[in-house]
Amino acid sequence: MSQSRIQHLIEHYTTDEGRLSCAHAHAIAAKTQTSPQEVGDLAREMDVRISACDLGQFGHQPLGTFREDVYDNLKGIADDEGRIYCKNARLLARRSNLKTVRTALLEGGLDIVHCELGCFTEKRRSRWYIKTKTWIENQKGELLFGKGKTEILDEIRTHGQVEAAADALGMDHNRAWEHIRILQKNIEDPLVEGDESLDLTTKAEVLLAAWRQLEQEVKEFTDRRFKELVLKERGSKSRKTTEKSEETERQSA
Repeated sequence: MSQSRIQHLIEHYTTDEGRLSCAHAHAIAAKTQTSPQEVGDLAREMDVRISACDLGQFGHQPLGTFREDVYDNLKGIADDEGRIYCKNARLLARRSNLKTVRTALLEGGLDIVHCELGCFTEKRRSRWYIKTKTWIENQKGELLFGKGKTEILDEIRTHGQVEAAADALGMDHNRAWEHIRILQKNIEDPLVEGDESLDLTTKAEVLLAAWRQLEQEVKEFTDRRFKELVLKERGSKSRKTTEKSEETERQSA
């Protein structure tokens, strides 16, 4: 496909304000069997601005209902900082649609990097995470059960000795035994049994299983509420900032 054909299509779809929508740019790439990057580069050479990003990174695009499954799919292809390549997000959108992906990105606080049209290669906004720590206290505020005590029980199950379990955790032997004594005193049941080789009692196994379930449910709840209350608001503010910036540009043009 000749460059003149691509130029003709860019001119055809460009608005009077000199803008070419992201959707039209991708349509031109598909129609001319060329790369979106080439269309984006040629548009910039023609002094045409790409507008209305399909993934909501700039310009105002309508949002839909936040879908947890779409958000989870996006998280699955995101890096450790919550960033996703533009191409990968668009491929995922084929399984739902661009609107649901756009909504999940913005309301879930995820970022897009390496725009296929070359509009940006890196996003600067930092990724936010929610961290939780759970433990059980008595009425005096004394720690009864938490990460340290669950770890020592897990290691006793693996090594069969409190001392070996403590070594695996880099914990002082006396400190490890103190964990066991505190647990058994408050639970009023033995948690380890045996002589030369120790094992966990049924009570200890039940306690550990309940603790793991509690930890998981607390994490799931806080993750969900964090997305609903914090990341959704953050995405909303980001969109308002973008719209305000574009309005300022229109007024100064």
